[in-house]
Amino acid sequence: MKPPPIDQETVRDMLRTATPDRVLRFIGQRHPADIAPLFKGLEPLEIRQLFDILFSARRAAKALKELPPELLPDILAHIDDEKVGRLIVRADPDDAVRFVDGLPEQRRERVMALLDPERRAEVRELISYPEGAVGRIMTTDFMTLLPSTTAQGAIDKIRERGEMETFFYLYVVDETGKLVGVVPLRNLVIAPPNRTLGEMMIPDPVKANVLMDQEEAARLVSKYELLALPIVDESGHLEGIITVDDVIDIIDKEATEDMYKMVGLAEEDRVFTPVSRSVRMRLPWTFLNLLTATLAASVVGLFEGTLHEIIALVTFMPIVAGVGGNGATQTATVIIRGIALGEFEFSSAWKAVVKQVSVNICIALAAGAVIAVAASLWKGNPYLGLVLASALIFNLGLMAGLAGAVIPLLLKALKFDPALGSGIIVTGVTDAFGFLSFLGLATLFRGYLI
Repeated sequence: MKPPPIDQETVRDMLRTATPDRVLRFIGQRHPADIAPLFKGLEPLEIRQLFDILFSARRAAKALKELPPELLPDILAHIDDEKVGRLIVRADPDDAVRFVDGLPEQRRERVMALLDPERRAEVRELISYPEGAVGRIMTTDFMTLLPSTTAQGAIDKIRERGEMETFFYLYVVDETGKLVGVVPLRNLVIAPPNRTLGEMMIPDPVKANVLMDQEEAARLVSKYELLALPIVDESGHLEGIITVDDVIDIIDKEATEDMYKMVGLAEEDRVFTPVSRSVRMRLPWTFLNLLTATLAASVVGLFEGTLHEIIALVTFMPIVAGVGGNGATQTATVIIRGIALGEFEFSSAWKAVVKQVSVNICIALAAGAVIAVAASLWKGNPYLGLVLASALIFNLGLMAGLAGAVIPLLLKALKFDPALGSGIIVTGVTDAFGFLSFLGLATLFRGYLI
């Protein structure tokens, strides 16, 4: 029977009144993902108590790795160096890197000094890879055997090795450690005992370089429907693997990152991020938004005379800007997703731009016809409806399609993340151009609108 949900207040009461054994019995059967949220909102003393209880049962590492990245440093700050060091020793290699990254730089060196030389060298090698590289998140807990090993010999080796966190494939390497093939575990089980791994392996398997961007590596796992992806160095030596659960984490991280960047947010800015930190991260993008809004306002200022003469124009300005901005954001989202998933190359990018502009023009023609009729009936002037429809076609049809498609591609060509502020930039462009086209056409045909 599934245990009842954990009530945080009950756990807090138990930490104050119950013995550690009783607390462990209460939470011990839960999945680490259900235990991790208990750390949120606890007082420092309660954090240390809960950590000690989990640590004594060797469950602390698995629980803490489920914490959101922005919360992990706050929890580790309440744990003493010696216990954090032991936590890193017990953790899987990729999780150990996550814990090390959650420490301030000065404390990181103190904790690293407490590790045994072998573990310290292993962690230092992983954290030496650039941020975002797949080598930084790979695990070194895998099994390699020579091609001459028989199926029965491989099974015996597996039994000797004991439990591993993830075990989907055997990795076949030559005498120098270069990856030459993989053997799915299910193939090993059904193979004749004397058949060698070299005979049953999948030669030249899909693999990734240690410096490959983690998003690219995740795409390989998804494209080829793999359970694990081997990671090799420049010489082809097997250095580690990433598994499907790593890919889920990568996809979640990258999706959040792209979504945040489109609206000018840092990935670390979450619901319970401290106010001061959120303000520091959001303020630069607010200033950028002010700049783009000022650009749009300055365009409006060029037509103050027209607005004084035809006050009805003010009523329809938000329509031109709002619909254009929405169309540009939709286009940018499609293009950014296409870039992220590798749906097109830069050599064929012009086709994507033409397609998006064509879609926006069709939508603008339909929306323009509706708003032209509505404006004509509302204000009793068909010319006003014609000017409004024309401005909508220029802004939504042309500018929104071009800006939404070209700006992410331009950012990518300049080696920036294509999602970086795209939402703010494209809406600023369409706001300014929408006001320019609408008020410019109204000025040109003002004799028919007065």
